[in-house]
Amino acid sequence: MRFDVIANITARLYRRRPSLLDDVRRICAGVAEVHPTTQVDELDAVCARIAARGTDLVILSGGDGSFMAGVTALARAFGEASLPRLALLPGGTVATVARNFGMQGDPTRLLARLFASRTLASRRRATLRVREAREGAETTRIGFIFGTGLVARFFDLYYADGARGYGGAARIAGRIFVESFVDGPYAQQVLTPMPCTIEVDGHRLGSDRWSLVCASVVRDLGLGMRVNHRAGEDLDRPHLVASPLPPRSLGPRAPLVLLGKPIGGAGAFDDLARSFVVRFSPEGPYVLDGDVLRASEVTVSAGPSIDVVTF
Repeated sequence: MRFDVIANITARLYRRRPSLLDDVRRICAGVAEVHPTTQVDELDAVCARIAARGTDLVILSGGDGSFMAGVTALARAFGEASLPRLALLPGGTVATVARNFGMQGDPTRLLARLFASRTLASRRRATLRVREAREGAETTRIGFIFGTGLVARFFDLYYADGARGYGGAARIAGRIFVESFVDGPYAQQVLTPMPCTIEVDGHRLGSDRWSLVCASVVRDLGLGMRVNHRAGEDLDRPHLVASPLPPRSLGPRAPLVLLGKPIGGAGAFDDLARSFVVRFSPEGPYVLDGDVLRASEVTVSAGPSIDVVTF
């Protein structure tokens, strides 16, 4: 079998462990070809070379943004109907998507275990197709977790704090939760509804300000937050959760999220959808797999289903 490893060596774990790339190469010797990358632009050339000669498995190593960029580049190179089997190897700050697919722990041990397996079990997984429009240009990406409203504002705080992994994220989430009971300024900064409109399967939802908008094909968004408790239920219909609730009403509902229960509340949407469109005026922030982006309009629908190796 022919294996390929595409490693984003700018991902946090590779930067913190300078020997990691050498360790990956050692484990891959005689088994897989390693393709180190440092920029998203390099992915298209790497994936085109792999597609030209063929492969049995592509292992993407990095964080959630690396997985999103890698699957997007592979879809361009192979075509969405001919994507190779994939494995997601943690190498970034959190790697939430990989954790949902059963890949967590030291990447070298996971890689060695993968190569030692006589049979590689894989499961069909859903993805999101996210098409953004901005300043007259359109960009399409294939990813796993989309969010705006509090999701975008949370990541602004998270990156401003140095992207400190689960510990840093937990501290921010805890402070937001506590302050939400008293309308504290930190909670208001994150939870205040964001001006935008949402159209789901051709029907516009009632509010023009939304505090939470999240669509995902994985159920645990990190820290045990199961906002999208029906994620992955249907390969062709992502789960969308949207809430217009103000901070003092939304924050205290966090325990429901941890239990994988609907948030509820007046004006909320919580269902599977073929597609939905978020419109900002003139533009606003959104997050796709941890990458903070901006657009005037974002259309989200089901992307190509992929075969993902799991343990």
